[in-house]
Amino acid sequence: MTTRTRLLDPAVGGAMSALSKVAKQGLGDPALAELVVIRASQLNHCAFCLDMHLAIARRCGVSERQLDLLAAWEEAEDVFDERERAALALTEAVTVLTAGFVPDEVYENAAKHFGEARLAHLIGLIVAINNWNRVMVGRRIPPGGYTP
Repeated sequence: MTTRTRLLDPAVGGAMSALSKVAKQGLGDPALAELVVIRASQLNHCAFCLDMHLAIARRCGVSERQLDLLAAWEEAEDVFDERERAALALTEAVTVLTAGFVPDEVYENAAKHFGEARLAHLIGLIVAINNWNRVMVGRRIPPGGYTP
């Protein structure tokens, strides 16, 4: 495997970092933000982002049980509350887009759990992590380079 060292033009990287930061802050729930970015990173097979965000999630107080069962969150009903489940369903729908769009029921369920502003930040966060996943996977950046 070849590692491609230059990730992005600094202006592009800065813009992506700013989007990530604003979206996380606007969501107002650091633990949920980490669950969202980890789930998207699982779906996108981004080892670098998984390594980084699992460490951040632990520092934010996300339980090991949630981290262990995140890939099977739909089956782990007692581990994730309704708000978390709505965010994870939206994360999967936006990340995968198998039907070419986000199903109305998934969007409406998320809208029920998040106000308009927080829903916009949640979607922004999902978009941001998908961008980062594609950069890191596209550049074949291995895990282990993140330091807090």
